[in-house]
Amino acid sequence: MALLHSSFLYSPMTSPFPDFLRQIPTLRFREYNHHPPLFLRCSAVSASRSRAMTLGFESLKETFSIDVVRAEGRALDVPLAAPFTIASSRLDAVGNVAVRVELRNGSVGWGEAPVLPSVTAEDQPGALRAAAEACRMLVSRPLATLGAVLADVGDILPGHEFASVRAGVEMALIDAVANSIRIPLWKLFGGVSDSVTTDITIPIVSPSEAAELAAKYYKQGFSTLKLKVGKNLNSDVEVLRAIRLVHPDCSFILDANEGYKSQQAIEVLDKLHEMGVTPILFEQPVHRDDWEGLRHISHVAKEKYGVAVAADESCRSLNDAEKIIQGRLAHVINIKLAKLGVLGALDIIDVARKAGIALMIGGMVETRLAMGFAGHLAAGLGGFSFIDLDTPLLLSEDPVFGGYEASGPVYKFTNPRGHGAFLHWDNTASTDI
Repeated sequence: MALLHSSFLYSPMTSPFPDFLRQIPTLRFREYNHHPPLFLRCSAVSASRSRAMTLGFESLKETFSIDVVRAEGRALDVPLAAPFTIASSRLDAVGNVAVRVELRNGSVGWGEAPVLPSVTAEDQPGALRAAAEACRMLVSRPLATLGAVLADVGDILPGHEFASVRAGVEMALIDAVANSIRIPLWKLFGGVSDSVTTDITIPIVSPSEAAELAAKYYKQGFSTLKLKVGKNLNSDVEVLRAIRLVHPDCSFILDANEGYKSQQAIEVLDKLHEMGVTPILFEQPVHRDDWEGLRHISHVAKEKYGVAVAADESCRSLNDAEKIIQGRLAHVINIKLAKLGVLGALDIIDVARKAGIALMIGGMVETRLAMGFAGHLAAGLGGFSFIDLDTPLLLSEDPVFGGYEASGPVYKFTNPRGHGAFLHWDNTASTDI
């Protein structure tokens, strides 16, 4: 297999070549005795620009060789502007893990492992230990293709148990490679768009607090509100009434975070119908293992009220996605990198699209490191029906430098390479594992 080393510069070739690599001004090969003469072999460009760019990423995994010289995970602690309460938990601060990877060519990549124990399997101490183990592996591993290194990350951080940390390490590696080849992630992932428009979340609060938040978000230009529900049916309905008074034209997403029983979820839709309110989406109405309840609500919601139902907590693996698709258990799958890892998310996106299942992109409570990566991925691939990438707006401070530009609900990806975001590492707590 021909390899391109992470310190490369490249000169134009005559073989078929994805457009994004043609944009790189100069690339020079570096040869190694244990490899044959180096040629970059990329998949032929298809008629579709999006397909060509996606093939570029897949080809890059097999042809781009990396050598990690430094890798580290550190605690990333950021207070929230206000407590964030959902049906399954309450959060007062972000306690995530930041990951920094440096390649031998000097390129640096950044990732973030979001930690929300009610959804992710890891807590912060466990995530730090897992990140440290993965980082030691990366530094000790000899030169290898990006794909081989990502596979090793998957082996050392397998399944849902380590999905969040795996996502953080994968983000950092892919960001470092994108910085090496001088291309923004949205182009690497398909080049469909350089922006996304997100909804914004109102957590479980009183009706008056919800109305105050809705009025503020209306002034900021948000047209879609995601309302956390699922703790008390009657209170949920009162909150919706209060929001409608101050933001009557907004679109609603209801997110129960597993909080309802099947009949309660249907009762909420009945009450909203009486109010003349039709949500555009009803996310995870029942417990993640209540497959029959999810199927029943999906059928009733769509047939009776035209409301789509999304599987979030119920989809934590490719097997889950296939079960949802084959059983017609939901109309939408919510893709979260912290649940699935980056490569796991790409696998599910692929099977969902082939099956005609709509997609949503979301996140945990994250800084602009993880949220920016997810935004680049969604913009580059295109075709996401619902964008829910708002949690950096809920933090009391922003520790991230660079990255995307936010104007109300619109995120614009103007950075010239990678996801463009970074931390001042000296200001991030180093933790001995």
